[in-house]
Amino acid sequence: MCNLYNLRVAKLEFNSYFQAQDDWRQQLLVEKDYVAPDKPGYVVRDVDGQRTLSVMRWGFPPPKNADKSVVNCRNIESPFWRGALTKPERHCLVPATSFSEWSVKVPGEKQKLHWFNVPSRPIFGMAGIWRPTDSGDTYAFLTADPNGLVGAIHPKAMPVILLEDDWDAWLAGDFSAVVQLAQPFPSQLMAIVDDPRGS
Repeated sequence: MCNLYNLRVAKLEFNSYFQAQDDWRQQLLVEKDYVAPDKPGYVVRDVDGQRTLSVMRWGFPPPKNADKSVVNCRNIESPFWRGALTKPERHCLVPATSFSEWSVKVPGEKQKLHWFNVPSRPIFGMAGIWRPTDSGDTYAFLTADPNGLVGAIHPKAMPVILLEDDWDAWLAGDFSAVVQLAQPFPSQLMAIVDDPRGS
């Protein structure tokens, strides 16, 4: 499960890459160049036919009997996610420059954090959904079965990365259309990279 991803470019580069305008209702500022659960991150939504860059908190409020925000949507048939997935106005793109996954835990060995990017795309968009809450708007992104590159390290899941040609379909599609996009990104288009934070 992805619990950390990077935003290693300036906001204006996200605007240009996604052909998005700023959300005029917000002062758009993400303080760090990475995003962790319950911290602010950028999302791109369709607002009246215009891609719009907004800031939201990463993580849906937890369901009953849970205490942590839910940052990844794995079971797309779950009622917990279906309300957002069935409403195109609740779809978004989550900009990133790389994401991390932990290696499988082996007794007696220390887990290692691995980073993945898409070399041909310094910025990419993950398939996200969002919802309003009393404390502000929140978002999560979908995961799918991992491709061969990610799966060799983290066999459970990976974020759904969308090809540029699928962005509009994701932002405007109904449930039956968008679930078809919840597929692993081609492993030959990805790479494992050093920790971009230098740690």
